[in-house]
Amino acid sequence: MMKLKFSSFSGSCVSFLLLQVMTSASENWTVTIPTRHLVAIVGGHAELSCQLSPPRNAEHMEVRWFRRDDSKLIHLYRDGHEVNGEAAPEYVNRTEFVKEAIREGKVTLRLRNVSASDAGSYQCSFKGSGINDVASMNLSIAALGLETQIHVQAPGTKGLMVDCNSGGWFPKPQMECRDSRGERLPHSSKSYSQDGARLFHVKMTLVLRKQSWGNMTCYIRNPLTGEEKRTNIILAGDLFHPDHIWMIFSVSFLFVILFLTTVLSCQCFTKGDNCCNECGVIKGISLNVMCIMIT
Repeated sequence: MMKLKFSSFSGSCVSFLLLQVMTSASENWTVTIPTRHLVAIVGGHAELSCQLSPPRNAEHMEVRWFRRDDSKLIHLYRDGHEVNGEAAPEYVNRTEFVKEAIREGKVTLRLRNVSASDAGSYQCSFKGSGINDVASMNLSIAALGLETQIHVQAPGTKGLMVDCNSGGWFPKPQMECRDSRGERLPHSSKSYSQDGARLFHVKMTLVLRKQSWGNMTCYIRNPLTGEEKRTNIILAGDLFHPDHIWMIFSVSFLFVILFLTTVLSCQCFTKGDNCCNECGVIKGISLNVMCIMIT
């Protein structure tokens, strides 16, 4: 009977030990990311957070952040201390290690003064005490640019030319103009350029016909955040009238005739009577032209 009891007890112990081994083997720690897609504003800061799951003390582990695309080291924490001098130069004095919850396996890297060049994929890794795992996150950068500047040029034979300009945007903005009825106005050209900070500048040119007079609004929108800015102008109808263009030409031509008349008159007075007949003919032609222009 004693032997049977011993065998029963031994079987229970073996079963318990097997259960413990199976439980330990199934409890694998992984690195998780609370938010895989982050958005930061140029000049602001971004918080790159990661944690161990299930929670575990990471005070004496190695935690590092690096760029996924080029493996550049951003920040390194090892055995309770931050390791300086190993991060890429563009991240020096721009990072802050937040470790208030490191005993629960939660850490955050705060990246300050973000710029357009900081956009991309990042990785966070934990290493030590039998743990070696990494997780990825994506950081998108946005910049809300300047108000749109609108320049109206002198009307030509094809219509009124309007230039719309704006800069300081990231990523590439979307620009369009609409008339007073809300209908989209077609543009004749649109160009983009980037400055040294990788911020976008956009210029759009429209050639407007007479039917486009009235209220015109130019919209420019950040496709990442959905924020937009709008600029409104009112185009008077007489800007599109053909007589308006002819009047500008006529006035300009009149000033040229007046200038030539004044110069020739001065020459006649200085030369004397020998030039009077010639000057009289020229003056007569000038006056006739002026009369035609006025009528």
